[in-house]
Amino acid sequence: MGKVKFTKTELKKQQDALKQFKRFLPTLQLKKQQLQMEVRQSTDMLDANLASQRELVERMGGFLELFGSEAEVGELEQKVRVKSVRTGTANIAGIPIPTFESVEFEEIPWDIFDTDWFVDDAIRAMRDAVSLKEAYKVLEEQHRLLSAELRTTSQRVNLFEKVKIPECRENIRRIRIMLGDLDTSAVARSKIAKRKAEEAAAS
Repeated sequence: MGKVKFTKTELKKQQDALKQFKRFLPTLQLKKQQLQMEVRQSTDMLDANLASQRELVERMGGFLELFGSEAEVGELEQKVRVKSVRTGTANIAGIPIPTFESVEFEEIPWDIFDTDWFVDDAIRAMRDAVSLKEAYKVLEEQHRLLSAELRTTSQRVNLFEKVKIPECRENIRRIRIMLGDLDTSAVARSKIAKRKAEEAAAS
């Protein structure tokens, strides 16, 4: 707690600060609640993405068993090349976060008459796997940014609730007591001075 001046000016300053803190606190509390909800949703989305990846890996296992050798699997992987990853930006609780849109793959032609029937399905599955992994990277960044903002907002809420508002209230209480004591002393001195003046006039 900083040094407080026991003056009416300081009293008004502390009262104004208290009003300001109490006015901002509900906004911060609302933002904290919103961020808590967003962080929970972000965690759910990460879990859902991982679940989808696991399901896809199981499905791809069936396709890969159809290939005769690792070399053939390697050739398949060469047909799945990322050209670009498209992302956007969204605003959540006042902070910009990245959003995943899509993955664009290079168009690599192959002879459909010279490839097995399951290659198309295998390539689609591999592209889906790549898209899920790229989406997961963006979801991780979303979660990191939202969690960091939640920590900062929670710290501000705690600062207002547990430090600034109680500090202002205590300062106001102390200043009022001191000003009250000063007023009492001033009245007492005034009465004494008046009595002495009356005694001097009577003698």
